[in-house]
Amino acid sequence: MRVAIAGAGSVGRSIARELLQNGHEVLLVDRSPSAIKVQSVPDAEWLVADACEIASLEEAGLQRCQVVVAATGDDKVNLVVSLLAKTEYGVPRTVARVNNPKNEWMFDEAWGVDVAVSTPRIMTALVEEAVSVGDLVRIFTFQQSGTDMLEITLPVDSPMAGTRVGDVAWPADTALVAIIREGHPVVPSQDDPLEAGDELLFVASPDMSRELEDLLAPHLR
Repeated sequence: MRVAIAGAGSVGRSIARELLQNGHEVLLVDRSPSAIKVQSVPDAEWLVADACEIASLEEAGLQRCQVVVAATGDDKVNLVVSLLAKTEYGVPRTVARVNNPKNEWMFDEAWGVDVAVSTPRIMTALVEEAVSVGDLVRIFTFQQSGTDMLEITLPVDSPMAGTRVGDVAWPADTALVAIIREGHPVVPSQDDPLEAGDELLFVASPDMSRELEDLLAPHLR
């Protein structure tokens, strides 16, 4: 998979390293020459250019990318990059960094954003997850579909503890996508039992949160 990342700051470079380790092709684009630190990510392609300009995106070969990541520190730039990637080049997947939580409402399909990543929201979610066993935490929202990524740690006294995944009457429009058990991710099968302390990750419609909490941790409602 070929990925273009607009913004070669610490965030963009960290994303690039992870993607390269996973075997993907990565192009880092930044308009500031001082941001071009080739030695920090030597296996990536680098381009000094303004990602908000069509000519720059042509040079970057965005039409050959499967994913564009808008990771600059400027929300306006991230929105423009996402919109151009989606509308001008038909990039299948756009991921945009939200720097100011007040701007999060703009990062949606109208601006070409498939997934908006708000660092403050993720940090808040991680804090809540660490201290609130049994509470459902929204990690982020897939803007194109409107669905949420949710997490809940199964409490010891959950009525679902010990129940097979396939025997649980999950709410409509809800999918259990992963179980994190003792620090290891597990792809859930119908025969896997749910265990107290499991971190359960769901993709669900926004209005399913209460039903999930009622099912998995009703005593906390």
